[in-house]
Amino acid sequence: MSLTTTTHLNFRGGARAALEFYRSVFGGDLAVVTYQDARNVHGEADQVMWGQVLAGNGFHVMAYDVPPDLAHDRGENSFFVSVRGETVEEVTGHWEKLTDGGDVVVPLGPAGWAPPPTAW
Repeated sequence: MSLTTTTHLNFRGGARAALEFYRSVFGGDLAVVTYQDARNVHGEADQVMWGQVLAGNGFHVMAYDVPPDLAHDRGENSFFVSVRGETVEEVTGHWEKLTDGGDVVVPLGPAGWAPPPTAW
């Protein structure tokens, strides 16, 4: 089994600058999808709906700009952790331990851009 985690930073308009900074420090490839690119009317058109820096040295960070219609408090919801595994069962086992006694913001499930697993 192989498990990876990636920090996913949440901003209110500063995601692109943060991603560019991380790329300048760690190198790698920068990928950005704006709300306009995705034809998503919930965000500011030029802001980041999803972005990442992925470097050959192992560095990986994702970021996005929280849309104005969603609450955002840097002190309370400034990041997510993306957990990826090889099987649904593997990820579910970790999820159950992580959420025991915690507050779930988004239920476990495939990301909208991920290929659908067969066991959800």
